[in-house]
Amino acid sequence: MAHTLTALELFLILCAGIIPPLIWLWFWLKEDSKRPEPRNLLILSFFCGALAVIFVLPLQALSNKLLSPGLVLLLAWATIEELAKLGVAFAVDFRKRTYDEPVDSMIYLVTVALGFAAFENVLFLFKSMSESGVNISIITASMRFIGATLLHVFSSAILGGFMALGYCKSRRQKFVYLLAGILVASALHTLFNFFIMNEVIIEGTGNILAVFAMLWVGIILLLVFFEKVKTITCQINTVNLNKG
Repeated sequence: MAHTLTALELFLILCAGIIPPLIWLWFWLKEDSKRPEPRNLLILSFFCGALAVIFVLPLQALSNKLLSPGLVLLLAWATIEELAKLGVAFAVDFRKRTYDEPVDSMIYLVTVALGFAAFENVLFLFKSMSESGVNISIITASMRFIGATLLHVFSSAILGGFMALGYCKSRRQKFVYLLAGILVASALHTLFNFFIMNEVIIEGTGNILAVFAMLWVGIILLLVFFEKVKTITCQINTVNLNKG
């Protein structure tokens, strides 16, 4: 039965929803310590990523009405989220002069994704605590810390990685890399959600950790890829890069 949340519970929800993404953000920004991005721009990216949730929810609700439950609906949800995060990064980051090296696309998209995850976490925890109480909310927060939050990091970093690979290419090639990144990120996001929902519905929570373990393996591989991306340099004149 739902109950009215106290001020303390609301404070705990905000802390549990926002602090874990901030921890992940601190970790990822440490990986870019040699040429860090402007702090004010990262803060703006984080908060704009959070605000993107407000626009995503109505679109996902519309997709619920238009599509039957299943893999296609999950793909629609994932694609909407990936495009929203990408849209924020384009509006806030990618048109700035600070976007001046391939790895920046991963940094900015991960920052936006963590802002998105933070607000999403708060909404999930608000619903969980109001309906199920503190104990279930603690479990929810823990699972989102090791799962859903990392999923947003993983999918957005994958997209940013594709953009990084196309950073030194022509405009046409950049678009191809961008499109491929959107498709791969959305597909991986969809598969994770599909397996999680099947585990919850069919077998309970027992095997969810196995799905999370696969995500952690993906994160480890992503870190290796991140180091590779940091070595990418453009060997041709920047003026020529703007000619498609």
